[in-house]
Amino acid sequence: MKEAIKNIKKILFEAVTRNPYKGLLFSGGLDTSILAVINPNVVGITVSLGVGAEDIYYSTSLADSLKIKHFHKKVDVDEALAGIPEVIKILKSFDPAIPNDLVVYFGIKFAKELGIDRIATGDGSDELFAGYSFMKGINDLESYIQRISKNMCFSSNEIGRFFKIKIIQPFLDRKVIDFSLHLPAGLKVKRENNKSWGKWILRKAFEDVLPKEIVWQSKRPLEYGSGMRRLRQIVSDMVSDEEFRERLPSIKFISAVGKEHFYYYKVYKKVIGEIPRPKENEKQCPGCGGGMERTSFHCKICGYVLIS
Repeated sequence: MKEAIKNIKKILFEAVTRNPYKGLLFSGGLDTSILAVINPNVVGITVSLGVGAEDIYYSTSLADSLKIKHFHKKVDVDEALAGIPEVIKILKSFDPAIPNDLVVYFGIKFAKELGIDRIATGDGSDELFAGYSFMKGINDLESYIQRISKNMCFSSNEIGRFFKIKIIQPFLDRKVIDFSLHLPAGLKVKRENNKSWGKWILRKAFEDVLPKEIVWQSKRPLEYGSGMRRLRQIVSDMVSDEEFRERLPSIKFISAVGKEHFYYYKVYKKVIGEIPRPKENEKQCPGCGGGMERTSFHCKICGYVLIS
C-alpha cells in the first residue's frame, strides 16, 4: 500500500513534467488541486454561475495558499443560456450533461481571452480512481473501470479544438492509466475515519502537501460546485406541458430531466439538424436512434446510457 501511494505520486509528477500546461480549469476539487500543487506556476480559472458557488471557496482558498494566479469567471443566467446553442453546436449533442459542459466551455473560452494555449483539466480521475459515489456500490469495480477506460471521452477535448487550445489531461497519461488498471479496487475505495472514500489512494498520496479540507472533501460534480445546476430548472420552465406532451415518441428523453432534455433537443434540431443514422461500424442508440461505437455504453448524441 505504501509503495502504491509513493508510485502514484511519482507517476503524476512525471505526467505533468511530460505535458506542461500554462492554465488550469480549477474547481478546487481534489483532482485539479493535485494538478495545482504539482504545477503552482499556473493560471487557475474557476467558473461559476453568479456568486456564492462552492467551487469559489475551495479554489480561492488553495490559490491563496499556493500563491497561484487565479481568475474567477462569473457567468450570469443570460450568458449561460446564450452559451447552450454554442456548446450543442460544438459537441453535436443534446446530452443533459450540458450544464457541466457549459462550465468547461466558459473556462476554455476565458483561457483563450487570456492568451493561454495549453490548459489542464482533471478529466479521467473520477473514472480511473472511482471518484463517483455510485462506483462505491459496484461489486466488480475493477472490471467496470477496465471497461469504461476503453471508451472515455470528454467535452473538454472538442471544446479545446474549437478554441484552438491544447487540452492537457495528466490523469489520462498512459502511465497513469496503466497504474490505475493494475491497482486493486480496495485502494481506490476505502474507509477512512468511519467513512467510505473514492479516490482514496490519491487522497493519501497528497495529504502531506494539500490542506485537509481539500484532500478529504466530498465529490462535487461541476454543475453543483459551479452553481450551474440552477440552470436546469430555468431551462425546464422554458418548455410548456403541452409542448412536452407533443414531443417525438421516437426519442427517449431522460425522465428525471425530461423537459430540460427536450429543450436541448430543440436547440440541437435548430443548430445541427437531424440525428445522424448509424454508420456501418456503429450500433444504434436505443434512446435517439443515432450511431454509437459498438463498444460504447453511452450515446454521445443524446446521453442515453446502456445498463448492460
